[in-house]
Amino acid sequence: MSNKTHDSDVTFIKALAELLNENELTELKVKREYGDHDALSVRVSRKQEVVNHVTTPAPGPAALPAPTAPASGPVAPGGAAGDAGAAEDPASHPGAVTSPMVGTIYMQAEPGAPSFVSVGDQVAEGDTLLIVEAMKTMNHIPAPRGGTVKRILVEDGAAVEYGAPLMIIE
Repeated sequence: MSNKTHDSDVTFIKALAELLNENELTELKVKREYGDHDALSVRVSRKQEVVNHVTTPAPGPAALPAPTAPASGPVAPGGAAGDAGAAEDPASHPGAVTSPMVGTIYMQAEPGAPSFVSVGDQVAEGDTLLIVEAMKTMNHIPAPRGGTVKRILVEDGAAVEYGAPLMIIE
C-alpha cells in the first residue's frame, strides 16, 4: 500500500464502527482496492470476553431476546408456577444456553447427517451442541457444562439473535 492517505478512509472506518454497533456485530473485515498497488484493509471488532467457554461480546447495548416458539405444547391449567415461568422466558432458566452471536442455526454438521444433540441426550462440557453460521463462517457452539438436554428452543435453519436461548441443559 502506498504511503499517501485517502481522506475518505477515516470517514469509512467510522462508518464501519457505527455499522458494527448498530447491528450488534462482533467483527467486520473489509478490503478496499484503490489501484494496482494501493489498498486499504480494515478489521473492526468489539472486545470479547470468555464466559463458561462461550465467547461473548463485551457489555454494550442490551439486546432483546428473539421470540422463540414453545418447544412443547401449552402449559396445562393448574401447572406449577415454576414450569409456567420457564415456558414464558427460557433465557432466565439457569440451564439456558444462549447464542453468542447473530446467525443461522444448523442442528447437524451437514444436510442429512444426524443432529449433534436431541432432547434427552447426555452432553459433556465442550461437546458441540449446534452450529451458528455468521457471515459464511460455521461456528460450533460448545456445551458450557455437562448435563442432559431438556429442551431445544430453536429449529434447524432458523435465524437467531445474540443472547437468544438455544437450549436448556440440566
